Amino acid sequence: MAAQGQAAAGSASESGGSPAASAAAAAAAAFPATSLYVGDLHESVQDAQLFDVFSQVGGVVSVRVCRDINSRKSLGYAYVNYNNTSDAARALELLNFTPINGKPIRIMYSNRDPSSRKSGAGNIFIKNLDKSIDNKALYDTFCAFGNILSCKIATDPSGESRGYGFVQFEMDESAQSAIDKLNGMLINDKKVYVGPFVRKQDRENVSNNIKFSNVYVKNLSDTVTDDELKEMFGKYGTITSAVVMRDSDGNSRCFGFVNFENADAAAQAVQELNGKIFNDKELYVGRAQKKSEREMELKEKFEKNIQEVAEKFQNTNLYLKNLDDNIDDEKLREIFAEYGNITSCKVMRDSYGVSRGSGFVSFKSAEDANRALTEMNGKMVGSKPLYVALAQRKDDRKAKLQAQFSQMRPVAMAPSVGPRMPMFPPSVPGVGQQLFYGQPPPAFINPQGQQPQRPAGRRAGSGGMQQPMPMGSQQQIFPRGGRGYRYATGRGMPDPGMHNVGAVMPSPYEMGGMAMRDAGVSQPVPIGALATALANASPDQQRLMLGENLYPLVEQLEREQAAKVTGMLLEMDQTEVLHLLESPDALKAKVAEAMEVLRSAQHLQQSNASTEQQLANLSLNDGVLSS
Repeated sequence: MAAQGQAAAGSASESGGSPAASAAAAAAAAFPATSLYVGDLHESVQDAQLFDVFSQVGGVVSVRVCRDINSRKSLGYAYVNYNNTSDAARALELLNFTPINGKPIRIMYSNRDPSSRKSGAGNIFIKNLDKSIDNKALYDTFCAFGNILSCKIATDPSGESRGYGFVQFEMDESAQSAIDKLNGMLINDKKVYVGPFVRKQDRENVSNNIKFSNVYVKNLSDTVTDDELKEMFGKYGTITSAVVMRDSDGNSRCFGFVNFENADAAAQAVQELNGKIFNDKELYVGRAQKKSEREMELKEKFEKNIQEVAEKFQNTNLYLKNLDDNIDDEKLREIFAEYGNITSCKVMRDSYGVSRGSGFVSFKSAEDANRALTEMNGKMVGSKPLYVALAQRKDDRKAKLQAQFSQMRPVAMAPSVGPRMPMFPPSVPGVGQQLFYGQPPPAFINPQGQQPQRPAGRRAGSGGMQQPMPMGSQQQIFPRGGRGYRYATGRGMPDPGMHNVGAVMPSPYEMGGMAMRDAGVSQPVPIGALATALANASPDQQRLMLGENLYPLVEQLEREQAAKVTGMLLEMDQTEVLHLLESPDALKAKVAEAMEVLRSAQHLQQSNASTEQQLANLSLNDGVLSS
């Protein structure tokens, strides 16, 4: 992609060196600064981590990741200050688009003067981009035309490209050259639009100043005729046509159109008649629009309203799950009333009025909501542990799940060849690997050098139960139900093996005071009993117990990806996992959401792998970019 851009520009490499190096040098000359702006940071990146990365290039004076003043969460950008301008220029050249914590960073010179950014000078807008084009690919394409100050692809909350982006050049001439050469070209088999960037305020002004002669009128009385409509608008100018729309029976549909000969007359009619009362009805009079224009306008208004509501109730609206069936709106308000002023409270119900087991409580202040969340999450309300969290939009939940998935270690699955599998400690030679459901049992290797021996234990299919042997006896362990663990154990969690050779580890349910089940039978544990067992178990054992109960249910819904999905779901809050075990509908929805994330991640990985090859094969042919 960068190669064609250079060809189109014609002179990117004549001065020697890479386009990126030339851009960095030019930027250093134009902005003799030592301060860099680092954007698109992963939320987990810390100051010390950035310092380690940037200090490899030169002497770093300071690093600061900008954070929200209340939550202390990263805002996704930082500032890095160097001792001298040459180090800053080298960092811009070498580190731009370097992945940190799995997310490529975006670097540019820190320009504290907002006038150049807001002026729109040298700024271009690119749309209809292929979703595989990222910031680096966009930069590589346009850096051939001149020094780039800023380059960014617009993305949705999950990080996927919205299909458009922005590039700001140092010089207007560079921007115009890019527009002339690339507008209408094919990039990754898609014809792109490249044009001057227009600020939102200016776009709105342009929209408001559109010339039109056709006027749309609605909320008319059903008795209004074409002649009356023409008479009503006739005083503003010459009318070429006026019609009231009617159905097949000739009845008025209470709206119509008036077409003027002169655009100024149409504008005056809209200004003076819109909102006027006619035949006891308030008229709407406006510019007649195409269906696509109306849909776009309605969509923008809807999204704006959604955003305003989300910002208004940010950190004040709580989402509740695992509610008892007998809890109604009034009871819910009583439960949370002690934490502050409640503005709204609702239990969600189906079409028959039956509780869905979930609801929302909205507080007047974020502080009250946070206190309620801290104290009520996991608290037993009735017979169930309550799950409380900040309410999130679907896009935000998907992005969070995507982030969790990207940090999970990959799970290697083996074909199912045996009904049971013993667990071995990492200290035993040859068998210190992580084990999952379905793997065949390796032979036991005695640390004293004796011959391998078959694992001792309960006999498959026997109706009796063998009692656990004391610690120190030479016996191995079989997981509950005669199965190994098929789901991912999670980050930082030790493999479910013994710590001492020959030691017996009771099953998670014996640790919780429950009797071990028959080796050949696997039955679900009642939620109440499971909750009691969890309370008496360590965090690692709790995760194991939850996974043992959750995996079979997930496997019924999604067999091939059951291990990955179970591992993802175990990253959630414990009370929410309990809710999934109890509610088939909630589990089905959450599994579907997890699968959507998995598919998106797989598609993104495939796209990233293929894009580099596609970009390398792009060439300029008869003024058209193609692969």
